Amino acid sequence: MATKRKVNNLLALAILSVIIERPMHRYEIASKLRERGKDHDMDIKWGSLYTVVQNMVKAGFLEPVGSERDGARPERVIYRVTDAGRAEMSDWTRELIATPVREHDAFTAGLSVASALSPDEVIELLGVRIGALEAIVAGVRDELAKLAGTLPRLFLIETEYGLAMLEAEAAWARSWRAELVDGTFPDLPMWRQFHDGAMAASDVVETVERGMRERK
Repeated sequence: MATKRKVNNLLALAILSVIIERPMHRYEIASKLRERGKDHDMDIKWGSLYTVVQNMVKAGFLEPVGSERDGARPERVIYRVTDAGRAEMSDWTRELIATPVREHDAFTAGLSVASALSPDEVIELLGVRIGALEAIVAGVRDELAKLAGTLPRLFLIETEYGLAMLEAEAAWARSWRAELVDGTFPDLPMWRQFHDGAMAASDVVETVERGMRERK
């Protein structure tokens, strides 16, 4: 079970991952996160950086240690990580690596209502998605090839995982599309009848509900 954290925003973990090196002000934290592509690994909303930093101070994970002023710019508070912040980062990382969490994404949502479209349109849309995925996969492979030998693999492992997930999604989409194209998808006749008007929506719902009752 996921721990209920004092600051339950992955931006906080990203902040800890850079500020653990040395004290920084918020602008430097943001610069480091962008430089290291953390917004590719986590859902980072840059506009909430100030609030998250303040919440981390309240939680005891960060503490102000001074400030600096650059010309006419506003004074910048410098923060450092506390022992509690180091412990939080380690514990949170352990949880994220060890504990599977069901995460909902846009593709899953689309698949859940795919019956609203005709099989032929879904075939076409899957073809578009597969093409887009193949382009992304090629780009990530190229990125990894360029970085090979320049960085320890430890700092590329999340990119490798992302590539594996993209390849798996593309493989699944190809497989389902092939079933739709060659007619081996078992629910294809019912799906076509519904969109051809030969089967009422209520009949489809009854078929689904009957199947669910039989599974119980």
